[in-house]
Amino acid sequence: MTELAFTVLDVVPEPYGAAPTLLFRVRVDESTGATVHAAVLRAQIQIEPQRRDYGDAERDGLTDLFGTPDRWRSTVRPFLWAHAAATVRGFTGDIEFDLPVSCTYDFEVAAAKYLHALRDGEVPLRVLFSGTVFTRGGTGFGVEQVPWHLEAAYRMPVRVWRDLMDAYFPGGGWIRLDRETLDALARYRSARGLTSWEQALGELLAGVAS
Repeated sequence: MTELAFTVLDVVPEPYGAAPTLLFRVRVDESTGATVHAAVLRAQIQIEPQRRDYGDAERDGLTDLFGTPDRWRSTVRPFLWAHAAATVRGFTGDIEFDLPVSCTYDFEVAAAKYLHALRDGEVPLRVLFSGTVFTRGGTGFGVEQVPWHLEAAYRMPVRVWRDLMDAYFPGGGWIRLDRETLDALARYRSARGLTSWEQALGELLAGVAS
């Protein structure tokens, strides 16, 4: 049987992705000396928001997720950010590989809302691994399952996520609207000869503020 251990070493934005993607650099160590022919890995990436402090502006941005700060003792809990997968080539001892993680700026997704609210510091993550390991020995090939208890903690700098979103959505973000609301906003924009959605929303917000 193999004995595996995973370590997240670094994370950087994927510079040439078709969609926003982070590349987590991961090392896997095998301690028995067995030869791993290949591994097909799956990962769940969880955010652990209770493992960091928050400034006043960050608390305001997290109200939709966790409620007012007086409730945070019961509402701030780990939650799923993403699923990911990777294939690892054969190795003995240890090897490093990239784990690509697709990201979204859709504010209907809890993780995007959480990450957008952060101003600086780090994002506490826990990566849980599973999958299949193919071994090679004197009597042929073997197949083993990677147990879910294999995991790695990592603190991702907030600036990495912000750099990724700035690269794909410079100066912007996404809000999903239902069709009726979108149609009404389009009529409002057309009736007033406005040239952008920002102008339409700006006029509406100014009317509410006044």
